[in-house]
Formats: sequence, structure tokens, C-alpha cells
Amino acid sequence: MSDTRMPSKGSRRLFLKGAAAGAAGFASRCAVAYAAAERDLESADATVRDRLWIFTCPAGTDNDPTNRYGLPGISRMTPAEGAFYLNVPNLLMIRASGKPPMPSDQYAIPFKPLRRVVWSITGSGGTTSEEAREDAIRLAHRFPNIVGFIMDDFFHGEGAGQFSPDQLQTLRKRFVIDGRTMDLYVVLYTHQLNWPVGEHLKHCDKITLWTWNSKDLKNLEQNFARLERLAPDHGKLLGCYTWDYPNKQSVPLDLMEKQCQLGLRWLREGRIEGIIFLANTTGDFEVPAWEFARDWIEKVGDEHL
Repeated sequence: MSDTRMPSKGSRRLFLKGAAAGAAGFASRCAVAYAAAERDLESADATVRDRLWIFTCPAGTDNDPTNRYGLPGISRMTPAEGAFYLNVPNLLMIRASGKPPMPSDQYAIPFKPLRRVVWSITGSGGTTSEEAREDAIRLAHRFPNIVGFIMDDFFHGEGAGQFSPDQLQTLRKRFVIDGRTMDLYVVLYTHQLNWPVGEHLKHCDKITLWTWNSKDLKNLEQNFARLERLAPDHGKLLGCYTWDYPNKQSVPLDLMEKQCQLGLRWLREGRIEGIIFLANTTGDFEVPAWEFARDWIEKVGDEHL
């Protein structure tokens, strides 16, 4: 029979101090490992898949009683399931409809196998709060594969942002975590390219460009060139919808193919850093554009850049 007597208070203090030191050491080793993995992404051995992302929200958050987006059913696919289904290693996690509840640790744990995770500090619809920002920063301390923060639906009112440029400058001072500097991502729609957003973009590292209405994808090359002129020194990622929300249908396959092929070309040319597919919340209906993206990733994902 084992001895079940409790250790002395002094012994418990020593044990807890040792456990804390061990956890800190483990986190430090993980941070070093993830830094090395990040360097690998820039190596000659990097593949297309290394640069692919999924844009996610908590399961079912695109559904509402009025079905305003015309979805064919209630989505049950979680963010981690979406990444698994597409077979991509990188994920953007966006708060939506007040979810996930905070603290969000249990939602972040399933993302441990992923290479890179970016957590929202401005959620769907531009919602934000001090509590959500503090939660995201705390998660980045705990999970070394959280490499940045994203501001979704950030711009409104033809150029105003959810934070002022001065507020962004102050906020960024908190983005050095355990010796790692978090990148700040922002969502920019093609219809916002004429807005006075330059002062805000100065405080962002990565711009994700999205075409809200698939009919406008005919202008994708011109709109991307406009972004390059607007922000020549920023990292850029191409955002690809699979569900056409305003028209309540799958993105037409010819336009889905156009997004993928242009994204691949721009990746190879070094004009973008990644391609993002949206989203798990429409991923379990076998939507034609979603299935096209999955098959396309299977075909090109292991090609070297």
C-alpha cells in the first residue's frame, strides 16, 4: 500500500515552485521550437500547404433564425475539424456571437497540433472588448503556436477603425510575449480599398484581402495591384470565400478556381505570404466551392515553393 500522507507545507511549496519552473522551462523550449518551425517556412523546402490557412469561428455561428445567409443547414463543424478536413496547418480563430466563452483555453487546446494560430482581438462584425483582448494575449503566453492577433471587420464608416492609430500603437507594445513579437493581422475588403485606411495600416503587419461579393472577383487582379500600391511593405494574404454570403450560394466554381490559381501564382512570385479559406461554418454541407478547395489543396499542397 502506498503512503498517502500529505507532504509538509514546506515540501508542497518546493514542489509547486519546481512545477512552475518546469512549466516555464517547457514553454520556453516550445517557443524555441516554434521559432525554428517559423524559419523553416521561409526555407527552400517550404511547400504550398505550409502557407495555407483556414478562417474559423465557433461552430454554427453563421446560422441564425432568419437564415440571412441562405445556408443549407445548421453547421456543426468546429474550427479544428475544419483544419483537419481541408488538411491545412494554420488557423485564424475569430470570436463571433459572443463565443467562445472566456477564458478560452479549452477552445485553444485542440489547436496544439497546428503550426500557426492567430487569435482575434476584434471579432466578427468588428466586436471587441478589453476582456477579449486580455484573453487573447493571455492565450499567447500559454500556447507558443499562437503567433499573432487579427482584427476582423475592423474598418467601418468609410475609413474609421475599431481602434484609432494611437490606440493601435499603444496596444502593440503588449505584443512582445516571451521574447516573441506577435504579428498584427487585419481584414481589408476590396470595396474598402478607396477608404482612407493608410494611417491604421501603418500599425499592422499583415493584411488579409477579401472579396465580399463573388461577382467582384472579376476584378481581383486589379484590386490586388491596388493593395500593393497602398501597402507595398506589408505582408499580404489572399482571403478566399467558398460561400457567397450576399448572393446566398456557393462561390461559382470558375471564380473559386480563379482565386486558387491566382493565389498560387502570387505565392510563387512572393507577392503574398499565404492563402486563407473561409470557413468551417460552411464546411460541412459539401458546398461545391468548398469541395473544390479541398481537392485543390490535395493536388497542390505538397508542391515546393
